[in-house]
Amino acid sequence: MYKHTTNEVVMVQPVMFMYNTETAVNNKYQNTSDESSHKIQERALKEFNELVNKLNIKGVNVNVLKDNLSSSTPDSIFPNNWFSTHEGGHLVFYPMYARNRREEVEKFKHEITEMMKRKQIKEGRGLKIYDYLSFEYTDKFLEGTGSMVIDRKNRTAYCSLSPRADKDLFLRFCEDTNHKPVYFGAYQDGVPIYHTNVMMGIGEENAIVCLEAISEPDRERVVKELKGASKNIIEISLDQVKKFLGNTLELRGGDGKNFIVMSDSAYNSLTEHQKEQILESTEILHSNIETIEFYGGGSVRCMLAEIFV
Repeated sequence: MYKHTTNEVVMVQPVMFMYNTETAVNNKYQNTSDESSHKIQERALKEFNELVNKLNIKGVNVNVLKDNLSSSTPDSIFPNNWFSTHEGGHLVFYPMYARNRREEVEKFKHEITEMMKRKQIKEGRGLKIYDYLSFEYTDKFLEGTGSMVIDRKNRTAYCSLSPRADKDLFLRFCEDTNHKPVYFGAYQDGVPIYHTNVMMGIGEENAIVCLEAISEPDRERVVKELKGASKNIIEISLDQVKKFLGNTLELRGGDGKNFIVMSDSAYNSLTEHQKEQILESTEILHSNIETIEFYGGGSVRCMLAEIFV
């Protein structure tokens, strides 16, 4: 049986975090201001370190990679978009929509590959790499576990199609890694939601999902899949999506128990009923990352790249 949660993640410590004009063209959750880039980076680094500390206290093994100034990578704090790992020794690299996000892959690809090779050697097997980076040249993109929300236990991948999530490439991923594909359209204010993980998060027992964002023909099919996987659906609103309540991740603590990670803004948007639904099966860990959310248009889940061996 496949595991749904892991006790190990990769996070990238920012060195030049700021508003990314290249990603803002289709990420409607980003904001800008006249605050200095130095102040933005300073605050983002503080928020990053606080989250790392909280995860360490919970017993999560956090591998911190440090960004550098060799090239401009303002979104390096969101590593889950350009690589993913899967049980059985699989490592996947993904084509990114924004050119400066492709620089992240150039910076860290070797380090991630070597780290995963070492882990596979300990398991007595080799590393299988699926490299989709060349699809950038044909303008086909699939941004990792941002574009896809994966029910690892049930081998199902959910994908809201957008300029950053190509249908053909999504189906290719599912075929290569043996996942059942479930694709659909999801919108906010008439615009495709740029990443599926903004409006959906799947845990071992719960599925946090904004059903009103999903187009009418697709909604029933998504609900049927989630119920078929015995998920307790916790429905959230489009307003809560803006608070990043969909951008959560379930991890396993050092005590072997699962907990869900979210931002303070997401936590504060929970209704009492939603909170009760979550707490029936798992604890909640929340942290303040308001600067990262405001300028980056992403939240906690985007900052965590899961490691599965």
